[in-house]
Amino acid sequence: MATTAIILVLATLVLLATLIASGAWFADALAPRSSTRPGKALPVRADETALDRAVAPLLARAPGRSGAVLIETGRDAFGARALSARRAGRSLDLQYYAWKADHVGRMLGAEILAAAERGVRVRILLDDINHTGHDPVLLALNAHPNIEIRIHNPLRARAGAWRVVEMIQRVQALNHRMHNKCWIADGRVAIVGGRNIGAEYFDANKERNFRDLDLMAIGPAVDDATRAFDAYWNCGGVIPIEELSAQTPMGDNALRDLFEAARTETAARGDLDDLDKSPKLALFRDAGGEPAFAPHWCDELDIVADPPQKWRERPGPRWLVFQLTARIRAARSEALLVSPYFVPRRRLVRELKRAVRRGAKVGVVTNTLAATDVLAVHGGYMRYRRRLLRRGVEIYEMRAGAAADREGQGVFGSSGASLHTKAFVVDGETGFVGSYNLDPRSARLNTEMGALFRSRPLAAELRAYWEALASPRMSYAVERGPGGALRWRDGAVTPPVLLEVEPQSTLRQRVVAMVCRYLPIQAVL
Repeated sequence: MATTAIILVLATLVLLATLIASGAWFADALAPRSSTRPGKALPVRADETALDRAVAPLLARAPGRSGAVLIETGRDAFGARALSARRAGRSLDLQYYAWKADHVGRMLGAEILAAAERGVRVRILLDDINHTGHDPVLLALNAHPNIEIRIHNPLRARAGAWRVVEMIQRVQALNHRMHNKCWIADGRVAIVGGRNIGAEYFDANKERNFRDLDLMAIGPAVDDATRAFDAYWNCGGVIPIEELSAQTPMGDNALRDLFEAARTETAARGDLDDLDKSPKLALFRDAGGEPAFAPHWCDELDIVADPPQKWRERPGPRWLVFQLTARIRAARSEALLVSPYFVPRRRLVRELKRAVRRGAKVGVVTNTLAATDVLAVHGGYMRYRRRLLRRGVEIYEMRAGAAADREGQGVFGSSGASLHTKAFVVDGETGFVGSYNLDPRSARLNTEMGALFRSRPLAAELRAYWEALASPRMSYAVERGPGGALRWRDGAVTPPVLLEVEPQSTLRQRVVAMVCRYLPIQAVL
């Protein structure tokens, strides 16, 4: 009996090894191929659409400069996307790592379908890894003459056991994901940041939400986003959904009922009333952006992205990791970083240490073990905490379920959240908001994007955001105790309390994170 079990285990291991080896050997041959011709963004006109007419006078007052608005609250983030879709008259180009089929995903789907019905051309680019089982809905949308959907780095098998087999076989290729998040309306407005499309990214999930940040841009920076979108849209690893899937599309009536039910239910509760009342969304009011919409006009604002298939290239200046590291390296007085998944690697640790030696304040806000949704990543981060503290870096870990800063934070009201923001601000002047985590996966495996800027007013707003996250109400301050042991200062109580165990965490979380700390998996975290 024992011999039979051993033989089965060995046979399974041999089969797995054979699958993985064949996937590595025949990687290009196994990947799906596209026969679709390249596509391009539609040209921007002076006054063709409502967004043209809202944006043009603003840009005329600041020729050659880009305007930017930070979108912090979930309600504003949802409103920016929904209202820009409603105001669009020419095109919507949407690129996302994950688009969930929950009520938020369906409500935004309804806005997109309504735009297409008005004649707006819609292009949607999705990474494949999070969209198992979505083909019937995607195919139904794609059947609309004004909507085209393409999938990044897809599996040939769309469902069932064969999909699992292919995931094992092509595990190396599938490790490279498109983590980008970008929403472009009429080539006039671009929204980039850390949010995927799903309830928890807009504070609309009743159980768990992510605290996140977007940057909405107008002006020349939108051209950067459009060029990046076209590069991804036309790259070899992107396949039209109709060339991939032979599944039966959802019926047209069923699709409309699915979308309309989500929108009607939410509207009936008044959750979406007065979305455009926020000053940050005044651009989308019928009267245009006069005068309430007041973006920060930036000396520099570039929307930057990794090459679409960067893993096929040698590391170089086109990779986002080098562009962002150069900004952090330049810090003279201050470098304030926010990353929910913080695994800095030796190179970044070295740069942060040098900044401290130059007299700069260096601070990092990340998640506590209890707040993170990826225990393995926290295990990787644990290896660096003492080293960073010893070198003078300040570390703050956000509480699990930390309260939102202001009422009305989410589409369904104020809600606690885990950290999901990826941003930094340097020397009170330069900064970044995007999808890039300070971890090896963002550096070398995934593609990422975001907005790099130089603007003191915008940097001041981002710095205030960092300070709010690092405040005692939101985060624990991590310290070195006697003998180098870690302690967490809870400054939200009087007098402050020093905790000697990962705050709010369970034994299971601590054990899993500790095991992951010592596993040889850091390169894929």
